[in-house]
Amino acid sequence: MLFIVGLGLGDERDITLRGLEAVKQCDKVYIEAYTSLLSFGISSDGLSTLEKLYGRPVILADREMVEEKADEILSAARVSDVAFLVVGDPFGATTHTDLVVRAKKLGIVVKVIHNASVMNAIGICGLQLYRYGETVSIPFFTETWRPDSFYEKIQSNRNLGLHTLCLLDIRVKEPSLESLCRGKKQYEPPRYMSINTAIEQLLEVEQAKVDSVYNEDTECVGFARIGSEDQIVVAGTMKQLQSIDFGAPLHCLVITGNTHPVEEEMLDFYRVGKENLKQVDDRAS
Repeated sequence: MLFIVGLGLGDERDITLRGLEAVKQCDKVYIEAYTSLLSFGISSDGLSTLEKLYGRPVILADREMVEEKADEILSAARVSDVAFLVVGDPFGATTHTDLVVRAKKLGIVVKVIHNASVMNAIGICGLQLYRYGETVSIPFFTETWRPDSFYEKIQSNRNLGLHTLCLLDIRVKEPSLESLCRGKKQYEPPRYMSINTAIEQLLEVEQAKVDSVYNEDTECVGFARIGSEDQIVVAGTMKQLQSIDFGAPLHCLVITGNTHPVEEEMLDFYRVGKENLKQVDDRAS
């Protein structure tokens, strides 16, 4: 059997009881380490913390393993119980859907155990979840690659008065172009896009398009390390958010659409200049 287990957004304690029970019965436990990361990061210390709680060794599954060597995981799941741990919710990335499809085609029983993800945790800012349009991804620009397909989706959302969740790029174990040309993979250092970089790129695309979809005065909400004890949530214009240091990753950004009075009331708790920027319920106290 293959268990796909969501870990939530904070640390190792955010796993559900059902998820923990499943992990403890498994012979092999993998954790994906490229679509997201827990608040303590994917490090030797982080893994040992997981292993101590789960009572099992945890195998780090990077993008290369999951996308190119999934047979190793599936072969084990045909003859024993295997857990595949995913930060957030199991279906937050298409790769995980692909793993489930491949398992089912092989006749492997798949059990999914859900958890919180960024898709619902952003509700803490007060913007109602059913008033969001299509989610977009903002990739890192390079000198020769500056994709802007997200622009039309944001435009469509804003024309309908809907909010837009922008997921910011994560570059983990990415082979360098030079190494690929040489035929021997060498990996670039991990990179996590900040809210500041995302806004800079968004404004660059707007300047090129000149469709007035948004500008530096457009209200947004910035989130850092959402779901963790030190999460930060700040509402303000793009210009205001660009000057804020949101700290360590992961970050995401919401571009607001038309807001209702009750949404505005909640957003007021997070406006730039407010003392309570981190969270409404002060869990740290």
